[in-house]
This record gives sequence, structure tokens and C-alpha cells, in this order.
Amino acid sequence: MTITTSASLDKQGLVAQIRRQTAIANRNNVTRTQAYLDFYRQHEEVHWALLAHLVSRNGGWNMTDLKGEWLPAILDEAEIEPFFWMLERSNWLIFHDAYPQLLLYAEMKRRGKDLTALLAPLGVSVFMQSYWQEFLASGDSSRITRALIVNEQQYIEQRVVHKPFTMNRIFSTYAFLAQSFFSLNQIVFPYKKHPTDKRLSITGVNVHHFPDPVQRIAIGKTLYQLLFSDCDRLAKIRTFCTRIPHTGSRADYWPHLFTPHRHSDQAGKGYELRLDGDQLIAGKPKLYSPSLQAAWADVEHAPADGTDWFRDDKWHQEVEKPADLPAIDTESYVRALHWMEYGVKLVTAIT
Repeated sequence: MTITTSASLDKQGLVAQIRRQTAIANRNNVTRTQAYLDFYRQHEEVHWALLAHLVSRNGGWNMTDLKGEWLPAILDEAEIEPFFWMLERSNWLIFHDAYPQLLLYAEMKRRGKDLTALLAPLGVSVFMQSYWQEFLASGDSSRITRALIVNEQQYIEQRVVHKPFTMNRIFSTYAFLAQSFFSLNQIVFPYKKHPTDKRLSITGVNVHHFPDPVQRIAIGKTLYQLLFSDCDRLAKIRTFCTRIPHTGSRADYWPHLFTPHRHSDQAGKGYELRLDGDQLIAGKPKLYSPSLQAAWADVEHAPADGTDWFRDDKWHQEVEKPADLPAIDTESYVRALHWMEYGVKLVTAIT
């Protein structure tokens, strides 16, 4: 006969509660993105939560791009669906793994007690236990952030990125080249550079070699450095995050170019260029960028497998490695938009 103590019951109850809260918040990209921000506002020492909020915003924008102005003009529906699956599954899995860690930290902070032994029952890799223990002792926000970046990219590596479906149906196709060029190639952080600016400025990075986990980790570290290295810019990015709710539409940050409302069809007329620098050509309609709710229904996900990804100590070394990839600014972002538009006009003209 097994005797269950009140302490073990308390731990089992806490694990169950964390799982329930995670499942509720993991409904779709909008709910995940908001949950990250809500957590950060209560625990600002966990820098990763704000980084995750911003990267998750970009994930939502990439999802709605698939139903927006440009990509449906050059990709078939059968090509669009796999890209959404990859984005949504990755977004869901990262939240499924990371948010319980955040909630457990909040409970450890409240109790003043090390509960990192509960990471394993929550399905978290053994890789993370020592980093959370160190964070409880040192409060080193940078180190726990880098560890979470490594962990989350490894968490999706075998579960999404290197699944045969992804490699064969996404990364090896023409559609992936188009999607990389038109949408997945940038992660942007909007902010008001000067109080008198009418439009938000952009900083961020280009995304290359997405299937390579080391490159994705370097991108995450670079984004973290961009976000927290400049206190003034950080404050302005935070202001954007707290004042502008995430809907999935790119109109959230540039409503002068994008709209969540579909304009009248231009069927049979071909695509007409609309951009003039960072604004619209006079008389041209805004670019359609739907909200997530309008673009995609919520998805029922299969459970994540319980396999621990950690097999090699080299990933501890990866936590320590610096990363400083080139950043993009507003001008380079505008140039990218023009290249996107030129590409759409070219492809639609010859098909």
C-alpha cells in the first residue's frame, strides 16, 4: 500500500493547476502572446517573457500573412496550409513547454522555495533545472534568458523542424523559398523613436537558415540583445506592447499601410503597385492584413511527446556563446516591403 503525503498531494495539485492554466492560455497565437506579456508585467526580471511576447507577435503576423494581400497571390491553398501548421505547431509547443516554467517560477517566488524538482513532472527538459536553480540564487536575467532560448529551439527541433512532413512538404519546396522571401525572413520590434513621430520605427533581424537550430538560437540571442541593450528603446518597445493589443494584423503597428479590412477584389486586373517609400501611392488601397481571428480558426493539437531533447553537453556551451547578427531598421524594412511587392507583381504577371 502506497501512502500519499500532504506534501506530495500539494505538488501534484500544483502541477495539475499549472497544466490547466497553460492549456487555457494556449488556445491560439493571440492568447499566448497576451499571456507572455501579462506574466512579464508581473515579473519583469524574467526578460525572456517580453522577448517571447514580441516573437509571438511576429508569429501571428506571419500566420495572417498567409491569408493577407500578397502570399495568396503566389501560393496555392495546398501550399499555405503546411506553413500555417508549422507556425502554429511551433508557437503552441514553445508555449506548452515554456509557460509552465514561468508559472512555476512565479509560485517559487511567492513561496520563497525551490520547486525546480517539479520541472520534470511538467515535462521540462533536465537541461533547464540547473539554470532555474541558478536564477533563484543569482537573479541573472540574461543567463536564464539565453538558456530558455536554447531550450525552446531544441524543443521544437525534432517535434516540428526536422519532422519528415516539414522537411518534405515545406523546406524542400518552392513555396518555402517564396515564404522565406516574402514573410518569414524578418522579426521586427516596433516602437516610437521620438515623441513627435506619427509612425512607429522598426528594429529587428533578418531570419536565414531557419532549419538550423544554432542559427535560430543566434537569432534569439541577437533579438534579446536588441531588446534589452538600450534602456530608452526598451521603454518605447514596452510602451508599444502595453498600448497596442495584439490582433495578428500588421495594422497593429503600421495602420498607414495595412488594414484588417478586405478591400474590393481586383480580379482580372493583376496586381498594381501601391507603395511609395514608406507610404501608399495616392488613391491606392491599403494592404490587406487580417486579424488572426478572421484568418484562422483555433486548432486542436495532438499532445506533445514526453521525450527529453537533451543529449549533448554542447548545448550548455551554446548558452555561453555570444551572438550579434546584423540588425535591420525602418529603412531596410521598407526596402524589404518593396521587394515583396515587386516579387508579387512579377509572379502574378507571368502566371
